[in-house]
Amino acid sequence: MENVKIEFNIPKDVLVAASISEKNAPHEIKKLLAVYLFKERILSFGKACELSGLAKTEFLVLIGCMKIPLNYDIEDFEEDLTIVRDTTV
Repeated sequence: MENVKIEFNIPKDVLVAASISEKNAPHEIKKLLAVYLFKERILSFGKACELSGLAKTEFLVLIGCMKIPLNYDIEDFEEDLTIVRDTTV
C-alpha cells in the first residue's frame, strides 16, 4: 500500500473519552479506521491488518473483542493468497 501522510486536530477531551494517549493516538486511530473499514467490507481482512499495523492474529483478537464478525470470503482468500505468493521467494 502506498502511504499518504494526513494530519488533523482532535480535541483532547475526545482522546481522553476514548482512553487514547496523545503518544499512541496515530496508531490507535489507524487501528480504529482499519476495523471500521473491515466491518463495512471496504477493506479485506488482509488489507485491514496491513492498515492497522497488527499481525493477523492480533487483528482477530481486536475485532473479536469488539464483537465484529469475521467476514472472510473467497475474495479475501484470493487477495491474501496473492500477497503470500508475491512475498514468497
